[in-house]
Amino acid sequence: MKRQLSLKVAPLIALVALASCGSSNGPANQAQGGGAVDNATLTKLNITSDSFKDGQPIPRQFTCDGAGQTPVLRWGAPPEGTKSFALVIDDPDAPSGTFRHWGVFDIPASQRSIGDGKRVGTEVTNDFGKSGYGGPCPPPGHGPHHYHFKLFALDTEKLGLSPDAKVVDVENAARQHAIAEGELVGSYERK
Repeated sequence: MKRQLSLKVAPLIALVALASCGSSNGPANQAQGGGAVDNATLTKLNITSDSFKDGQPIPRQFTCDGAGQTPVLRWGAPPEGTKSFALVIDDPDAPSGTFRHWGVFDIPASQRSIGDGKRVGTEVTNDFGKSGYGGPCPPPGHGPHHYHFKLFALDTEKLGLSPDAKVVDVENAARQHAIAEGELVGSYERK
């Protein structure tokens, strides 16, 4: 009798276990209280550059082999409720793991561009150990690297980061307040 009951209950237990697969009660899936929203539900921001197109090479003048200029980035109107922006640039192709090139937060909600010497918001220390933009500089012969320019529209005016924050801190904090996100990818290779 017990064995027959176990055989009848086992499929029900399996169904309950399968139904809960992929669900999470973690902060990435909670939209209450001004916290993070599931990235799948974020509104898409359109981010472009005057200097290169999405998926195309970044011109030399914006790299360590050139003048290291900051490329101009532009974006359209954000969704209602945007109170500020944050921007990060990283290279996930770096040999020792993701290398972060620029982080800016507390960019005013009225802003629609950044770069080319225009300073807005608060810049943090990049993985070169300097504040501000650090251009692409992959190891020679390592093949093309891809640089992800990520812009976040935020539901807060101030992220409240400390003065010694790093780019990764900006991205982590921005994801907790993001209501929209846009990404532009450029590549660069040193032979």
